[in-house]
Amino acid sequence: MQTFADHVIRFNRSLEFKGALPPGIQIMNPFREAAIADVMQQFYKKFYDDTRTRRLILGINPGRLGSGATGVPFSDTKRLAEECGIPVKGFKTHEPSSVFVYDVIHAYGGVKAFYQDFYISSVCPLGFTAGNGKDKVVNYNYYDSKALTNAVHDLIVDSLRRQLGFGISTKVCYCMGTGKNAAFLQALNEKEQFFEKIVPLEHPRFVMQYKVKTKQAYIDKYLEAFEAYSQ
Repeated sequence: MQTFADHVIRFNRSLEFKGALPPGIQIMNPFREAAIADVMQQFYKKFYDDTRTRRLILGINPGRLGSGATGVPFSDTKRLAEECGIPVKGFKTHEPSSVFVYDVIHAYGGVKAFYQDFYISSVCPLGFTAGNGKDKVVNYNYYDSKALTNAVHDLIVDSLRRQLGFGISTKVCYCMGTGKNAAFLQALNEKEQFFEKIVPLEHPRFVMQYKVKTKQAYIDKYLEAFEAYSQ
């Protein structure tokens, strides 16, 4: 029998985008890099090698310093090594969003307890980059332009439908991001009926950038939302 880990690993390794992107936007597929794909496989085999049903948490799309570098959503190299016991050789990344997510994980009961109940993914499973006009490459979100949203719409719908087959509860989906990400996902869900309910939560990056002094309140909000839809 295929385990949850087997499904995720096969899904990630099979991801590709064959459409046309708007000018100036580049696709970021971390799973095309052997080292990242290997780290990703280690992680899911360690924490998801079972047939448990899990609740889904959706971020936006992979970022360069998060899952774009590790293959694991909201996990940088420091958190993977120190929290998950999976060292990443050759480079180091620090992602503030990962700090918040692992604070939530600690408050929930630790990595084992959290990952046996939840699966974190993204509305769009592949990431994007663009130039900022100053010879620097920056992250670009799927909703940052209507042209990009339209270009990846079918990829988003197909990837969500495929992931529901892993053993995902359709009673609730937690959305990281209370603005554009939540608005898009709620509209999509009204059409596709993937989940009974979408629960928006503040994005970890927003908390760490603008609300770090009241971070505990947002951790509590996550835990309260998890508890409210635990049955």
